[in-house]
Amino acid sequence: MKRRTFIAGLGSAAVWPVVARAQQPTMPVIGFLSPARVTGTNVLASFSKGLSETGFIEGQNVAIEYRFANNAGAERLKELAADLVRRRVTVIAATGLGAALAAKAATATIPIVFRTGNDPVRYGLVASFNRPGGNVTGINDIGRDLAAKRLGLLHEVLPGASRFAALVEPFLATESTLAELAAAASAIGGSIEVVTASTSSEIDTAFASLVQKRIDALWVSTDSLFANRSVQLVTLATYHRLPTIYPGRLYTESGGLMSYGTDFLDSLRQVGVYTGNILKGAKPADLPVARRFELVINLKTAKALGLTIPETLLATADEVIQ
Repeated sequence: MKRRTFIAGLGSAAVWPVVARAQQPTMPVIGFLSPARVTGTNVLASFSKGLSETGFIEGQNVAIEYRFANNAGAERLKELAADLVRRRVTVIAATGLGAALAAKAATATIPIVFRTGNDPVRYGLVASFNRPGGNVTGINDIGRDLAAKRLGLLHEVLPGASRFAALVEPFLATESTLAELAAAASAIGGSIEVVTASTSSEIDTAFASLVQKRIDALWVSTDSLFANRSVQLVTLATYHRLPTIYPGRLYTESGGLMSYGTDFLDSLRQVGVYTGNILKGAKPADLPVARRFELVINLKTAKALGLTIPETLLATADEVIQ
């Protein structure tokens, strides 16, 4: 009788670890949605850094499903967003306007954290900056809203310039931004030509065209495509001696002339922080859309281009790279 009791008890003990494992909490899963493949850049490292600041480490207490559209456009982003929703991820981190819009269209319940240089209110991502409402919040680089300001800063460095160009991604170029740039160029007695690029080879072609047309200076948009190819853009601008203003310090730290906007990598870190906070129970509706911008000037590049930066501009810069 005792032997039977022992065997029965052993059977219960053998089953217990399986039951205990089944009762362990499921690891949360983040869906990371991007219009371009960003593996090999600092983007993912910045996002991971933000997550770690809230106590989440990939592979230890959180999993990440990466989805890259490889610059295939809006339809591909919609497919990838739908796939993440089907997989029932806990939260979606979307980089760029196209990714954010695709995620919002795919779900009204899964929390979404975006990073975009576009106005999230204008595009219907959130109800307002302070009270986002719904299931979406994020980090706004506000670069497009400062299009005219950035062109004006470029003109301060090149007061004699009149032929400007704007480099934009064709999928995301907005009429309001281009109209703002045209009006700003006209106000300083100049004109602006719009050139588009959606791949590395098209960026090369665009620069060759700008040189051929003898453009005085270049304005680069906030699109994620260009941030992911910042070294290529800075290298081409330096090689062709084309003064350029960029949307964030990522470029100036790589040798670009000047930037006005948000630190792109720090924005991704903040996306990681917001994502981590949501994993810990925060609601997107209670997290205001964060905004911050700065002027960074690379004095070494200015000297290499033979440019003299006005003292008034140096005095207002948030950082001057010597």
